[in-house]
Amino acid sequence: MNLIIRKEKESDIDEVYKLNKEAFSKLTISKGLEADLVNNLRKADCDIVSLVAEVEGKVVGHIIFSPVYINGEIVGMSLSVMAVLPDFQKQGIGSALVKAGIEEVKNKNYSLIIVLGHPEYYPRFGFVPASSYGLKSTYEIPDEVFMALNFNDQKWDNAVINYREEFKVCDEALESRN
Repeated sequence: MNLIIRKEKESDIDEVYKLNKEAFSKLTISKGLEADLVNNLRKADCDIVSLVAEVEGKVVGHIIFSPVYINGEIVGMSLSVMAVLPDFQKQGIGSALVKAGIEEVKNKNYSLIIVLGHPEYYPRFGFVPASSYGLKSTYEIPDEVFMALNFNDQKWDNAVINYREEFKVCDEALESRN
């Protein structure tokens, strides 16, 4: 398999939307709202990192990072959405996207990445529970799924990480599950 990880281009937008819809459509909570979140983040006036994975000219994976805040100040980025088409999963594509994304975030001089994700998956990239750095989520979620990759080991005192306004599209889906 000839895998290429590259920055997303404008010509990828429709394909990335369909990819995110397909990858997340079976989730009972979000039902593919991540695709709308990605589009909203692209339209926002904010710094994002958006990469695609390409195999033989076809976009098969996508990852996007967006700013996170404490008290209105940007403190890092969130690994906001990562998806790989079902037929291409379990082949290292997601891992390649995460690794490339981490490097892009580092190159932009951010020192923190936050992720809400699988506690068995993200620690392999250095993520640990965000609480170990004194960070809390605005969401009521288990500690082990709210993780941070902290490049300079900065600590906070029970600081709450806030996401961009665009995340409200997914917030409503999470709230409706309760």
